[in-house]
Amino acid sequence: MNCMLKKTIIYSMLGLMQVGMFSSVAAAAPVSLYNNDSQQISYLSRGHGPDRDHRRGPGRDDRRDHDRRERERREQERREQERRRIHNERKRIENERHEREMRRRAHESRKEWRERQEREKQRHDREMRTIAALLIGIAIGSANN
Repeated sequence: MNCMLKKTIIYSMLGLMQVGMFSSVAAAAPVSLYNNDSQQISYLSRGHGPDRDHRRGPGRDDRRDHDRRERERREQERREQERRRIHNERKRIENERHEREMRRRAHESRKEWRERQEREKQRHDREMRTIAALLIGIAIGSANN
């Protein structure tokens, strides 16, 4: 009988310890099981949450971060547009120069003209690859940010 009483007391204590550990875990859990957090959201949105700093308004740092990110995004877009504008301008100038160079000049023989055309095509292709590489660099750079 004495042995049975000891086992009952020990198992009861173990059960109470488990309930105690479970209750502390449940209290520390971020999500309530039965409440859809509607009260907690409204509580925090009014600036009464535990992280509220009374000297500043609620969410002031969030607004600053948002404004800073927005400014950085606009600045990045402006830089990208400027790079694209420069790229398009370089491409237009190169195409105009290429067309001028491809025309036959009055003092050239047909053979000289063909040789000059071949050299110009090679030079034009090289220049267009350089301009395209600039555009690819812009795309990669904007993707990294």
